Amino acid sequence: MIILRSALFNLAFFSICFLLTLAATVVRLLAPAHVLGAVMLWSRLLVVAARIICGIRLEVRGLENIPQGAVLIASRHQSAFDTFIWLALLPRCCYVLKHELLRIPLFGGLIKAAGMIAVDRNAGSAAIRTLLREGDRAVREQRQIVIFPEGTRSEPGKPGVMQPGIAALASHTGLPVIPVSTDSGYCWGRRAFRKRPGTIHIVIGKPIPAQTERKALMRALAEGMGALDRHATGDCRDPA
Repeated sequence: MIILRSALFNLAFFSICFLLTLAATVVRLLAPAHVLGAVMLWSRLLVVAARIICGIRLEVRGLENIPQGAVLIASRHQSAFDTFIWLALLPRCCYVLKHELLRIPLFGGLIKAAGMIAVDRNAGSAAIRTLLREGDRAVREQRQIVIFPEGTRSEPGKPGVMQPGIAALASHTGLPVIPVSTDSGYCWGRRAFRKRPGTIHIVIGKPIPAQTERKALMRALAEGMGALDRHATGDCRDPA
């Protein structure tokens, strides 16, 4: 049954992506200011599809820790679920994502039009300059910037190494850093076809002041996310 449900979800996933990409492309041409709204609708439809088809529910704790306006959210990254859920949770979210996604026909143009921050991870110092420049733009637009400080997806219980971009962005923008943990990888594994039913937990911690010295900020972020990990224990399962 889980294989069938996963196959149905994948069909729904790609269908929703295809149809909403086409619709958002029209919106981009006729009313570009509403592209973000179309992308947020895409995210909410995927969340509903995951719940109805796969039995994946969502529990969020600590939303009150996210202030209004521009803020920097540093989240664990375990699955594709993490790449769209914040568009459903926040009013004006923008992700820091890899530049390669801009090359996807139609979808890449929507990413740019929706105000996402695309960074070429192989560009060295130029990548940091792009991150800081786009961070300034996001602050002016009062966006909530979501960044995965480990740089890539990791398995549950095996956190990756924190990358320095998060500290540079916090120092440059003056935004507080919100640590976030998740256990999405238990239900929706990295590159996994199977989507297991259960509850994905997102746990949001207290802000870390942007004025925190770089090494202290990185240490506080790692410790904060580690402490939150204890409250995000996967309960996804393989039904008999």
